[in-house]
Amino acid sequence: MRGWGEFIAAFLAFLLSHALPARPLLRRRLTARLGERGYLALYSLASLAVLAWLVAATGRAPYVPLWTAEPWHLAVPNLAVPLACLLVAFAAGAPNPLSFGGPATGFDPAHPGIAGLARHPLLLAIGLWALAHAVPNGDLAHAVLFGSFAGFALLGMLAIDRRKRRRLGAPEWEALAARTSLWPGAALLAGRWRPSAPPSATRLAAGLLLWLLLLLLHRPVIGVSPLPP
Repeated sequence: MRGWGEFIAAFLAFLLSHALPARPLLRRRLTARLGERGYLALYSLASLAVLAWLVAATGRAPYVPLWTAEPWHLAVPNLAVPLACLLVAFAAGAPNPLSFGGPATGFDPAHPGIAGLARHPLLLAIGLWALAHAVPNGDLAHAVLFGSFAGFALLGMLAIDRRKRRRLGAPEWEALAARTSLWPGAALLAGRWRPSAPPSATRLAAGLLLWLLLLLLHRPVIGVSPLPP
């Protein structure tokens, strides 16, 4: 385990930073002291700081190769990340009482919007990003990092479904979720959902701008160019 101390510490800190605030009693106490906005701001800053540390610690961890890098590996994140960014753009602020971060007001079960394609679009975006980045990073530390993120995203989707179903009650949850998809495109393939309008040009542009920003910042922030040589 020599040389793995920082990576393990950062990984544990990342887990705790997401597990502890989820405890209802702790969250209520923090919200009572800081207010809802103050709590969310503090939680967001702490999460970003811990994530930045984890990414840096992964780069400093001992290099243990698991598979040999191939030229085509870089194409995987370059194809997947734009899709993830589009998911984020279409999910941001969209009514979605079935997932986290989505307001319930304005949600129409007959026309669920992005939830028709994916009930948990933000978690799907994280999972897609993580799996795509695991391909060109074939060492143990990065495999653990990205594999864990993908696993958290998948388990998060299942856990949120269980929690929402319990809170709303099975009949209401099933009525709200009837035209949505746990797995991407499942409702479309089953004929339970069809897009009711063309994609928003504004959200398409926002998703592509987010992808371009990440592309431009990748080398100065991460230290590695995401583009093929």
